[in-house]
Amino acid sequence: MSPSNNVMVLYTGGTIGMQASANGLAPASGFEARMREQLANMQVPAWRFREMAPLIDSANMTPAYWQQLRSAVVEAVDNGADAVLILHGTDTLAYSAAAMCFQLLGLPAPVVFTGSMLPAGVPDSDAWENVSGALAALGEGLAPGVQLYFHGALMAPTRCAKVRSFGRHPFAALQRNGGVAKAQAIPAGLDYRQPKALANVGVLPLVPGITAGQLDALVDSGIQALVLECFGSGTGPSDNPAFLASLQRAQEHNVVVVAITQCHEGGVELDVYEAGSRLRGVGVLSGGGMTREAVFGKLQALLGAGLVTHEVRRLVELDLCGELS
Repeated sequence: MSPSNNVMVLYTGGTIGMQASANGLAPASGFEARMREQLANMQVPAWRFREMAPLIDSANMTPAYWQQLRSAVVEAVDNGADAVLILHGTDTLAYSAAAMCFQLLGLPAPVVFTGSMLPAGVPDSDAWENVSGALAALGEGLAPGVQLYFHGALMAPTRCAKVRSFGRHPFAALQRNGGVAKAQAIPAGLDYRQPKALANVGVLPLVPGITAGQLDALVDSGIQALVLECFGSGTGPSDNPAFLASLQRAQEHNVVVVAITQCHEGGVELDVYEAGSRLRGVGVLSGGGMTREAVFGKLQALLGAGLVTHEVRRLVELDLCGELS
């Protein structure tokens, strides 16, 4: 946890640097000059700046852009940066930060994500307090790995989510539990230096009366994995033979299906209720206490690393970077 003295700032766009346009607020270049002027008299570590291309509203974030971020972080560290600060829009910040936890396994430097709820320069903006606070935290020293910084708090990305669309506290650490087994070794393909292919991961929230046809449509769309957002501690329509048969068919087509809970707190325990154990019986894996953001990013990395299906299934239920602990 040595203090960082050479921080690379990666600017992806987002609300923090937006400017007014004919169609409303939009990502804008020129944030480096504004940042240097604002931080000129503050005690923060030395930093360099890189503007990612394209600059985006984080609503337009994609797994392909995550690959660009991974490459930019690795390049920065290889070129002498001892930490990386990523400026990102808040809407998908938790997804990106969680994904980077898995994309950057083994990186020997800290990476911090931050952003703002209001653009820099507008009244009551939280932009500069978040930027300066994140840099100050890096200057004090952070352990290698990915963290999220917002309004004075550092959070583990695999354990938090954006829970409100207003105010200075949009992110919260979720009280999730379930699944504590730690992976004893990380496959070489998951190392941060190894590029990852794009993966096709779907998400399906269960609702009362959901049909097998909806599940079949997802399975037939070519997905490699499916996050099944279940009720409570991992229950679903276990009295629907067609739905269970669709899940069985997904397994036979090598689609990795992972159950997580729709609840804000708690986790999945598939063997507690019959309605959960029947899901386990047709090949559904337990996501324990993983958040949607964490399991989505984890599956992107596991599948993108080219691991065989049985290895992906094994690692889903093991803790790689705090997502299950």
